[in-house]
Amino acid sequence: MSTYDSTDPHRWSTADTVAGFLATLSIFASALGLIWRPVRLIPFAVVLALIASRMSARNQRIAWYAVVVAVVCWTVGMTIAVVTENPLY
Repeated sequence: MSTYDSTDPHRWSTADTVAGFLATLSIFASALGLIWRPVRLIPFAVVLALIASRMSARNQRIAWYAVVVAVVCWTVGMTIAVVTENPLY
């Protein structure tokens, strides 16, 4: 019989999984903010990305990508909304 070893360094914790989902949701919300009301969605995406980056050391790279995508989408989304005279929020 094998026993459960909670100190296994290769095992993903619940925090790692949740941080990955939060970073992915942040990227999706940032992309959605490009086409629909960037002031409503992208700050929410930035907060999710920052939470994901502090939640797990294993998912630091995807959380960093989520922050970068949020900043780029904020800039591009605000530019698109202003140029096309669409509502910001």
